[in-house]
Amino acid sequence: MATKNGGFVALLLLLSFLLSSPLPARCDAPLPVNVWPKPTSMSWAEPHMAVRVSSSFHVVAPSGNAHLLSAARRYAALLLAERYRPLVTPAVNVTAGGAGAGAAGRGAELGYLTLAVSDLHAPLQHGVDESYALEILPAGAAATVTAATAWGAMRGLETFSQLAWWCGRERAVLVAAGVRVEDRPLYPHRGLMLDTGRTYFPVADILRTIDAMAANKMNVFHWHITDSQSFPLELPSEPALAEKGSYGDGMRYTVDDVKLIVDFAMNRGVRVVPEIDTPGHTASWAGAYPELVSCAGEFWLPDASDWPSRLAAEPGAGQLNPLEPKTYQVMSNVINDVTSLFPDGFYHAGGDEVTPGCWNADPSIQRYLARGGTLSRLLEKFVGAAHPLIVSRNRTAVYWEDVLLDQAVNVTASAIPPETTILQTWNNGGNNTRLIVRAGYRAIVSSASFYYLDCGHGDFAGNDSAYDDPRSDYGTSGGSWCGPYKTWQRVYDYDVAGGLTAEEARLVVGGEVAMWTEQVDAAVLDGRVWPRASAMAEALWSGNRDATGRKRYAEATDRLTDWRHRTVGRGVRAEPIQPLWCRNRPGMCNLVRQRRSATGVGDSGGAAEAEDGGGRSTGLGDSGGGAARRRWKTAAAARRASETAAAGPCDGRRRQRWPGGSCSKTTTAPGGRRIGQGQHTPTMAMVNEVVTMRLAAMDAGGTMGV
Repeated sequence: MATKNGGFVALLLLLSFLLSSPLPARCDAPLPVNVWPKPTSMSWAEPHMAVRVSSSFHVVAPSGNAHLLSAARRYAALLLAERYRPLVTPAVNVTAGGAGAGAAGRGAELGYLTLAVSDLHAPLQHGVDESYALEILPAGAAATVTAATAWGAMRGLETFSQLAWWCGRERAVLVAAGVRVEDRPLYPHRGLMLDTGRTYFPVADILRTIDAMAANKMNVFHWHITDSQSFPLELPSEPALAEKGSYGDGMRYTVDDVKLIVDFAMNRGVRVVPEIDTPGHTASWAGAYPELVSCAGEFWLPDASDWPSRLAAEPGAGQLNPLEPKTYQVMSNVINDVTSLFPDGFYHAGGDEVTPGCWNADPSIQRYLARGGTLSRLLEKFVGAAHPLIVSRNRTAVYWEDVLLDQAVNVTASAIPPETTILQTWNNGGNNTRLIVRAGYRAIVSSASFYYLDCGHGDFAGNDSAYDDPRSDYGTSGGSWCGPYKTWQRVYDYDVAGGLTAEEARLVVGGEVAMWTEQVDAAVLDGRVWPRASAMAEALWSGNRDATGRKRYAEATDRLTDWRHRTVGRGVRAEPIQPLWCRNRPGMCNLVRQRRSATGVGDSGGAAEAEDGGGRSTGLGDSGGGAARRRWKTAAAARRASETAAAGPCDGRRRQRWPGGSCSKTTTAPGGRRIGQGQHTPTMAMVNEVVTMRLAAMDAGGTMGV
């Protein structure tokens, strides 16, 4: 009797678990397919159709561009290996017709995707045409990406990959059919800056970051290579800079490393822009050339109560001395070597945070000032010599805004002509952007108030007595000079050309999120960057507003959650933006419930909101209430009623059921480990092993998708 009762109790417990767990997502659940960043224009014919992808699927690419051929192989492999399972999958009917041979009893399958490119030889440079059109016919009879350049075709390949998913019930990869996409970026410059001067990052981490950038249709990897803390780049003409200025053996980037990174990025349509910051932030040069660096080795803040007397903006004091003739010989060698290693048309020369205290402490500069010289003329002497060297190498010089806008030390416009110069903003939000474009310069926007990804983690300076008083953290930045933390919503919501006239806005070429690394290393890199960089990627690709002009970050929440889930499956350790409960129930975690009216237009109690083709709210509702009952406005995505049912086993092999109820097939990873292809996240050691081993082989046809 006890045995019978025990079995009955066990059955009740099992039933309780099943009833309280989310039902597995069916392949016909009512959520349109998501693409990140959202395309300029996308339609999916109703009723929604999908076609099976053949196990021999391939991409038909024109010969003549090795980078495009590499991308074609990579995406074909990704499509078959990724096995991405959306948490809530599209409602589709699987078509019976398609291109390519179909397996018996399974209907026809899509066997290939065709790329049609007008100009295979257009170089990857600023302003290159990245537009494309993608069409997958309703019956899956054909799929074509049409683009003006190879780089636009790569963007179309990424979109195509995001239209595919693994359906356990069909035991096949499905891709949406009856889809038409016409897409182009709003801004030509969509970048990520990574600082490897303060923290060395292994090449594998840089490659993974660039791969994730390409997946987000970002196209500029701004490599802040050197800083006061280290000079990790080996240069043929100046080997001593890395030998004596890096963190040591194994923490330098060789010529072969640079070639690998540049080629890897080119195969993904990502430009690599090098930055060698000068004349400030150069303490690391003193190991090789102590005679060229002012205040090298000095404590950066002689008097903690006298901030204006500081020798540097942070620990690591040292600035190149423009009065030393050898400075220009070394600088010329550096520029020549770097422009030989990096083929991009931009050369970032830094120019930020030139600290008066450092130059004022140098005896030779003191004598110069005593003769009537000024620090601004000293900076102009340096920039006036370096800028022509950069231009002579057929490069556009990029500087941080300080070189023109700093109140204490700056240059005149004659030293940096607008036709050969771009300025990168980071202070005072849109105010400095406005000052730059009104002066006739093109601008790259990296506002610290919105795009600095390091903010909000306190400070790294030791023995700071400000923390002794607990009140110092109330309503302040928590010790971070640029706090608070920049949430993905804050990143997404920023308008890089906000407040500018149409004429002024034309000079804004785009923006970059900046990952400064005083408190970041390889262990946390992915989570600090992603998915916040994804938020900027969409804002600069297709905008952050819907067709009516309303901000759409609320509508973007479900899509970004889904995209983050897919990103993790591709080996990027992006941080979550919602708990699993929300991810399995799109729209249920909004603050304002979306109600559907008789016309299908949502009404949240205030302004009516139009919906896009997927039935989602595209605006912000107004929940009403006065100032005393302040409530956040948010979008609540309207969903069609869904019918869910438990899915059957994926196959007869080993399987596990993960949160959300999907089945997980397994595959063997390097070293004989078995990694599930479902919704779970492998251990970090397993992810690192797979990603590191596969990155080097990806361009030969491998994939990170397993």
